[in-house]
Amino acid sequence: MATPYLQIRVDEVPSTQDFAKSRLEELPLLVVAQRQTAGRGRSGAEWTTAPRALATSIAFHVDPDESRPLSLVAGVAAARTKSAFGLKWPNDLMIDDSKVGGILVERADAVVVIGMGLNLWWPDAPDGYGALSSDDPGAKVHAEIAGLWAAELMLLVEGEGWPVDEYRDRCVTIGRSISWEPDGSGLAVDVNVAGELLVEADGDIQAIRSGAVSHIRV
Repeated sequence: MATPYLQIRVDEVPSTQDFAKSRLEELPLLVVAQRQTAGRGRSGAEWTTAPRALATSIAFHVDPDESRPLSLVAGVAAARTKSAFGLKWPNDLMIDDSKVGGILVERADAVVVIGMGLNLWWPDAPDGYGALSSDDPGAKVHAEIAGLWAAELMLLVEGEGWPVDEYRDRCVTIGRSISWEPDGSGLAVDVNVAGELLVEADGDIQAIRSGAVSHIRV
């Protein structure tokens, strides 16, 4: 059984990450919102919200020695929630070649806050972006998805290890030619148990620990 957690639902909040962290006490705390006014992505990038969206974050205490790749673990939890998702390393949720969501992990000492932003419906999405549904699913589905995701995530967090094979099966980066900053490029061949992306470049295998990668279209 997954660890019990508290849940707060709000229509709008500046940041579910900040809200969850500020209200955390003993039990994990899940915050669920339809809109953020100051949401952020990886490295503080601004998060653009679709007309119908989910913004959710769960804050909880962890062992200071926790070393699993929690952004990848959260991606597996999302893929278990919605089978349509592909996982672009390290933190994007994809449907075909369109980004429909993302994962954000922030950690301070023994407190972790894991957020998920998800486009539920976006009729005029910018190029490269998409949404889970082609029709407006209404105002209640966001809370259902958030609850399912949080339950799966807590099961994985309280277990031993993490399902790296399951991640590999859903990872749309493996097998793709990629580039990464500042000037790297190669063929993504695997994700190891540490969560690193293994890339074949110039006859060698390199391990990328973090950062944005781009799929090269052919």
